Amino acid sequence: MLRILIADDEAIIRLGLKKILEEAGHKVVASAADGKEALELARSTSPDLAILDIKMPEMDGLEVAEILRKVNPMPVIILTAYGDRELVDKAREAEAMAYLVKPVKEAELLATLEIAVKRFEEWERLRREKEDLEEALRTREIVEKAKRLLMEKEGLRETEAFLFIHRLSRDSRHPMKEIAQEIIERYGD
Repeated sequence: MLRILIADDEAIIRLGLKKILEEAGHKVVASAADGKEALELARSTSPDLAILDIKMPEMDGLEVAEILRKVNPMPVIILTAYGDRELVDKAREAEAMAYLVKPVKEAELLATLEIAVKRFEEWERLRREKEDLEEALRTREIVEKAKRLLMEKEGLRETEAFLFIHRLSRDSRHPMKEIAQEIIERYGD
């Protein structure tokens, strides 16, 4: 069961989507008539997924999707009566997980929900993996710099310098990055 936010300036569309989603076992936690309201409701209800119409008063669905991506990442499905290439490109830039053209059929909507959630999970996994790799690279660079300083200032060989940092890390129960940073600060750059 997904907790879903629907934002569309047409009440009949919101009601139709809500009926389809709730009959499929999902919960519509909020329904908005404009982009500004959608953003406020997204912040207060923390939905699992948002379905946003592109053309809405106050703020369009693409603007809402951009803000959500930065402050409260979730899968976003863009809903529109327009299928032109420019809007599809803008939806892709906003990192929408799917794009549906009205009128939406029940089977199409439910299949799109599944795909959007899976794509978002994969996107999030890749984002975390990228962050982990970047952190590992930063750590490696700092440890390498500390090793070079130990080799220059203390006359240690590379293996000895690494083992020295490793041993201090283990004995103090602090990450090697912290120990390496302390060595860099001690010996200067």
